[in-house]
Amino acid sequence: MDHLRPPALSIHGLHKAFGEKVSVNQVDLEVPQGSFFGLVGPNGAGKTTLLSMAVGLLRPDAGASAVLDADVWTDPLRAKTYLGVLPDGLAMPEFLTGREALTFLGRLRGLEAEVVDTRAQELLEVMDLLGAERTLIVDYSTGMRKKIGLATALLHNPKVLVLDEPFEAVDPVSALTLKRILTRFVVQGGSVVLSSHVMALVEQLCDTVAVMSDGVVVASGPVAQVRGETSLEETFVSLVGAGTGTVDGLSWLGT
Repeated sequence: MDHLRPPALSIHGLHKAFGEKVSVNQVDLEVPQGSFFGLVGPNGAGKTTLLSMAVGLLRPDAGASAVLDADVWTDPLRAKTYLGVLPDGLAMPEFLTGREALTFLGRLRGLEAEVVDTRAQELLEVMDLLGAERTLIVDYSTGMRKKIGLATALLHNPKVLVLDEPFEAVDPVSALTLKRILTRFVVQGGSVVLSSHVMALVEQLCDTVAVMSDGVVVASGPVAQVRGETSLEETFVSLVGAGTGTVDGLSWLGT
């Protein structure tokens, strides 16, 4: 990592408990600038909770996070100017079209009308959503919703993208479009943090990875270093202790 530049995302001691259940346990993590960073873990590992705290959507019980040189909780306006976020279960203005939603959100961010119009046109074209010009978001497919969500995250030209399961339930054509856009974003100097439980996807896209299990980070670093001599999936299974269950009790299945 270039020590002369602040990390794209810096997490220190983030902690969150819901009652007696500790979801995220004193996590420290740094995402280098210019990296395509994968956060992986099984369902319930704490990925969504960690990212929600890191970007200012959920207040932590303890700890801090910063985007570049802006603290998310003490300097939220500047931090969120740097950030583009696609959270899991993103709430959208359902009864607007894609263009109307981009225009509305762009103006809320204080962008000039002409800038919003130009960027909305380009984003809709790149996302292959111009054909849905008159379609309300409530009638979008899952893939279309992911693409318009990414478009809203990109609209203000952020420096860091944080995406929670952006490829979940997305068809292969839409997924390919999203991959190309994100790869181009990183090539042009941006940083991406992507959470997923699909190891093959992370191995294909990411240069750096962190593995979460039971609310803690059990490994992090360059993908090649973390996976070692095996695949990322095999390393992941060994780290989180998954895949040890038996199916002997299903002897009736298929008979």
